[in-house]
Amino acid sequence: MNCHIQIFLDGHWQTAAVFEPDTQTLDRGVAGGCLLQYDVDYAVTYLDKPRAELIPGLPVGFELFRFEQWPPFLVDLLPGGAGRRVWLKRMQVVNDGPQVDWHLLTRGAGNPPGNLRIAEAVLLPPPAHFKIGFPRQDIINQRERFLDYAEERGAHVAGASSVQGEAPKYLLAEDWAGMFHAEGALPDEKTKKFWLVKFPRGRRTDERNQQVLRNEAPYLKVAGKFGIHIGEPLIYENGVLFVPRFDRKVSDRCVERLGMHSLYAVAGIPGYGATVRHDIFCHALAKVATEPAREVREYIRRDILNLALRNTDNHGRNSAILRTKGKVRLSPLFDFAPMFLDPEGIGRVSRWQNEQPGDQPQWGIISEKLGNILDPVETRTWLAGLGEDVKRLPETMLDCRVDDDIIQRLAGWIKEVATGLAEARLRTFV
Repeated sequence: MNCHIQIFLDGHWQTAAVFEPDTQTLDRGVAGGCLLQYDVDYAVTYLDKPRAELIPGLPVGFELFRFEQWPPFLVDLLPGGAGRRVWLKRMQVVNDGPQVDWHLLTRGAGNPPGNLRIAEAVLLPPPAHFKIGFPRQDIINQRERFLDYAEERGAHVAGASSVQGEAPKYLLAEDWAGMFHAEGALPDEKTKKFWLVKFPRGRRTDERNQQVLRNEAPYLKVAGKFGIHIGEPLIYENGVLFVPRFDRKVSDRCVERLGMHSLYAVAGIPGYGATVRHDIFCHALAKVATEPAREVREYIRRDILNLALRNTDNHGRNSAILRTKGKVRLSPLFDFAPMFLDPEGIGRVSRWQNEQPGDQPQWGIISEKLGNILDPVETRTWLAGLGEDVKRLPETMLDCRVDDDIIQRLAGWIKEVATGLAEARLRTFV
């Protein structure tokens, strides 16, 4: 029992490795043991070439890798949250659990984000009678029901739900005529742009869920003005958010698929939603980034904004690295929204060591503990300077058209965050 991991490299898909779960622990799913080995021909071609690694740090060669649990980069490929529920329904699985993971990997990991996929999960081309696609307005009108609507009309839609996250999200490709297709159903040469189309979490009628989604586009604008690396602007229309994908590049009717890995995978954190300290993510990021100091500063800047604007859902799959042109850096910011409004009451997931709920992080101590990556004195000065930018956030939010009531609710908290940053200038001993 095994499957084949493919990578999009040098302009085409090719088999890179064989993954074999331990049959004795198969019912444990991602927590079960397994073997992984690079394909011999692939290893000969790309021996010791970092750009060909399935994930940075897993060198291409002839070694047989043994894992006590599935390697975390494979967990990135599994549909999760709303996507998992769609696949379970499609597979007619009534009882979810770890025993489903292997079947989900070999059925639902044919078109995940990034440049890896499972060969056995790749769908056949769509039937000839349906290649016209759907107009944008159909997506807006049908909303969460769009996949059912498309499937009822003969479209291949399975690849559209090969994505993670609690909010319903579909992976769609737009052709040169402006029509939309499910991921994997449109040949590369006919693809103009790749999109992630997102809908509110929970019930459609819940105004707070609607407000979270509606403010994701202006929140991203705020992030850009705060100096954070962002992608193209998001487009919100009548309860639907259109997100241009940054892991796909189209030029001259050719598609480039970029390697993308969650920080859980980069840090080697197995399984699903573990609570991991920022310190661990920073040191893992520094090991793989082309410019470690720049990327760790970018990570800290993002956490400051997550803290100030209370994007509490800051777990390790809402951050990722992107591999392009031989360089590794943090991907553009994504899933950045006022998650404190979520009706389920999502708390701040990742914190710094010694950070207490409700208190400001001790930025001076953090600067010292990251001293092997960043100069502590320079970092404290830099953090204190960011406090001035944080103070101006309410004005920035207003300019970016964040909802007035969100700005009002956060105003006092933003002042506290700015004060906490100003204290970073004080000499701190650890």
